[in-house]
Amino acid sequence: MYEIFLDTETTGLSFSDGHKIVEIACIETKDLMPTGNVFHKLINPKRSMPEAAYNVHGFSEKFLKDKETFDQIADEFTSFINNKKIIIHNASFDLGFLNGELGLIKKNKIEKKMIVDSLEVARNKFPGTSNSLDALCRKFNIDLSRRAKHNALLDCELLREVYINLLDVKEPRLNLSSSDLGSNFYKARHYNKKIVEISDLEIKKHQSFLKSELKKNFY
Repeated sequence: MYEIFLDTETTGLSFSDGHKIVEIACIETKDLMPTGNVFHKLINPKRSMPEAAYNVHGFSEKFLKDKETFDQIADEFTSFINNKKIIIHNASFDLGFLNGELGLIKKNKIEKKMIVDSLEVARNKFPGTSNSLDALCRKFNIDLSRRAKHNALLDCELLREVYINLLDVKEPRLNLSSSDLGSNFYKARHYNKKIVEISDLEIKKHQSFLKSELKKNFY
């Protein structure tokens, strides 16, 4: 099955307050293993950048001014995520912005049935504790040294590692019991268990060697 790990960065906390998406990142996986297919766009929000948001992700209004707008990347984005399970941490936040942007340009919104909220998974597994992405990375000993600023692409990579740990999945997953490799490996183990027959002459020589050598003092 194909999955998408998705994250966004924005100018603020609420689309309904006039805030916009400035970055979208998606990493495609198959059975949670990366396929190498990535969607990553920086987006011109066509508005000012609040200082609080700039301090989070580091994208200034000037830096984003020559980037594509959401309507210019929307078709490519929706094609990339189409018919795939989408895993998002705190999905209501990202989905609110994505569906808000899609609604403005009369595009089909993302259906909630396609969404897995890893925050809800974490809350069910670790109730009563902090389940932010940073907190979960620390809990699972995932390296956070590259996360000086929030970055959607890096956060997707971290989220995949977190999600694998939340599901207790070990990677790489290799099912030896049902594969040809497993069958051949099993046969090879038994094939190499060769019994060597020792002749009477070799036994007599060994006994003679022990008698003569044990008389010597090796210490």
